[in-house]
Amino acid sequence: MCDYSLHLVASRPAKVGDKLVTATFANTTTRGLCEVGKPKVAVCLLPGTEVAFDKDVEYNRAFWLLPNRRLKEKVARFRQIEKDRPDVHHDALEFPGGRIVLLTRLCKRQHVSVLQLPALPIAANEADKLQHGYEQVHADLSGD
Repeated sequence: MCDYSLHLVASRPAKVGDKLVTATFANTTTRGLCEVGKPKVAVCLLPGTEVAFDKDVEYNRAFWLLPNRRLKEKVARFRQIEKDRPDVHHDALEFPGGRIVLLTRLCKRQHVSVLQLPALPIAANEADKLQHGYEQVHADLSGD
């Protein structure tokens, strides 16, 4: 997903192995992720996507006058928060220690790798096809 304020920015879905960087997009104040060397295209994550940072994560506090904070963690899972509120940012990272940081608060130029995409539910008709295929292969192997 890409946050509500990035709807006018070109985007693409994340893929396993993507090398991304945190950036601010043109004509917005919103930060997010883009492919290294392609700053005009936002890379959107699905909830449950796991990412790894090259270094400890640095982010801005709620009050911009305070110094940035660093987390001694490099791995996170993407999630969305406060989805019932259309007027706020939703895209966030949840770290193993429990800290949740909005993507828009991440400091710029931090490098991130996509480790794993979430498992997606299989539609009922796809599950039936898989089951039928399994039954056919099993019947072929057993000589039925």
